[in-house]
Amino acid sequence: MSRKLNNSASLLIVSVCCMLLIASGLLSLANTDTFKPNIIFILADDLGYGDIKSFGQDRCQIATPGFDRLAAEGLRFTDANTVCSWCTPSRLSIMTGRYSWRFQKPKSDGPWGFINPRLGSHTFTLARLLERDGYRCGYFGKWHLGTSIATLDGRKQGQNNIDYSKPLQFGPNDCGFAESFILPGSLDMFPYAFINNHRWDGHVDAIKGCTAFGRMGPAERDFRFEDCLDRITTEAESFVSNVATGGVTQPFFLYLALTGPHTPLSPGQGFGGRSRLGLYGDMVMETDHCVARILAALKAHGLESNTLVIATSDNGPAAYAGRTAKATRSQLHELEKDGHFAAGPWRGTKATVYDGGTRVPFVVRWPDVVAPGQVCSQLISPMDLMSTFAEICGVELKDGQAVDSISFLPLLKNPSGRAIRRSLVTESSHAFTIREDGWKLCLTPGQGTQTETADRPLDDEVWEKVIKQFGRNPNQTEILAAPFVQLFHLSKDPAETTDLATKYPEKVKELLKCMNLQVANGRSTPGTPQKNDAEVLVVKRANP
Repeated sequence: MSRKLNNSASLLIVSVCCMLLIASGLLSLANTDTFKPNIIFILADDLGYGDIKSFGQDRCQIATPGFDRLAAEGLRFTDANTVCSWCTPSRLSIMTGRYSWRFQKPKSDGPWGFINPRLGSHTFTLARLLERDGYRCGYFGKWHLGTSIATLDGRKQGQNNIDYSKPLQFGPNDCGFAESFILPGSLDMFPYAFINNHRWDGHVDAIKGCTAFGRMGPAERDFRFEDCLDRITTEAESFVSNVATGGVTQPFFLYLALTGPHTPLSPGQGFGGRSRLGLYGDMVMETDHCVARILAALKAHGLESNTLVIATSDNGPAAYAGRTAKATRSQLHELEKDGHFAAGPWRGTKATVYDGGTRVPFVVRWPDVVAPGQVCSQLISPMDLMSTFAEICGVELKDGQAVDSISFLPLLKNPSGRAIRRSLVTESSHAFTIREDGWKLCLTPGQGTQTETADRPLDDEVWEKVIKQFGRNPNQTEILAAPFVQLFHLSKDPAETTDLATKYPEKVKELLKCMNLQVANGRSTPGTPQKNDAEVLVVKRANP
């Protein structure tokens, strides 16, 4: 009799425990608005959509187990677009949730990594949002948003007047990050030196140059280009370890801005010669390995289950990168002979108006919230991180904050759900585009770039040809219609092969009206109209 009672009681206890476990799991899934996970955002530099195996599929000839693991264990977005096919504007919009062209640019920059700040200590950033919600924030890697540096003569900062004994006057630690370890610009831009919590790391008393462009300039005496990705990732791993083992109970936000596969193509960590695609493949593999290292660090410290990991790129692949270390026009396309298409199925590359310059691999892993192996084809942008993080943490954004950011949290829960973003303004180095409901308007007759290493024809060459055919310079109305603009129906023509601007002039006007409204309102989301910091020229080539 007592044994039967004991068995019944045991059965009851087991059942109750199972019910509680199921309920707690459902509760954690249902209450993501109040659940605050650790957040890791990994941003690669010039990594193409087709450089990742899970995105490029059979058109990718590079092994990328880090990114692919995230895709297998989480959600893969196939229509994630940066707002610019160029690094600094793209990064500024990600950091602020605001289109970069709304900001006032400094009037006088120093060269390369000595550029002035693109934002200020008052600017609302991802770190400011999460810092306010109790997160410990760390930034590691490429900064390229400008710094204020102490000079020896009080004049504009440059390669000959920096006081390297003094800390930065403005940098990431003034933007909400409690810790930082940065490279001021890209890896091919001097100064070739790291800055650790606003102080120059080591002795910056040498002159060095990168293999891609030369660019001889100030460098830390022991700086090695091939050590850069390893050094940055090691600092990020230490940040995770210190938070995990230091008795800190607050959640953390890690922003890891990798310097690869951007030039110079200088693979380290034993990846030199690993890919049959040469230096470019080696750099992609090493960049991907850094992602895998961060995932390993999470597992080692038991942080996998409560950490949201997002990995993407700042723009598409550079046409001047490839098998050769020296930046060489169009050498990236040589890899296509070996079956590797760095931009995936999309037209264009870095700095252009086409999707190959802005459509990037974008993966999200969030155990217990995001189901594994999911794919979402809805339009999003890395600029949407601000509103997404705010919704995840239950933080209400003020009316003038993140005015162009839209939360994609609903798509994390339901990847097949309705679109949350109808339109997106993107830009190349020299032209704007506007996307809305499957259509795309490019406000240039060419690819929108004058970069010396971009594929030909460059914009000046195209404009000259089109104007000659038109018979005269267009006026301010004519320049906003065919043949000076391009219109693509991405829903039917994702490779942007057929220009429909002449066939659908009313659609051109409709999209132009959408863009002008977003410019005039100072925002693209509902709310009180805001002011842009400077005048915005919709057509940058207004007087050809």
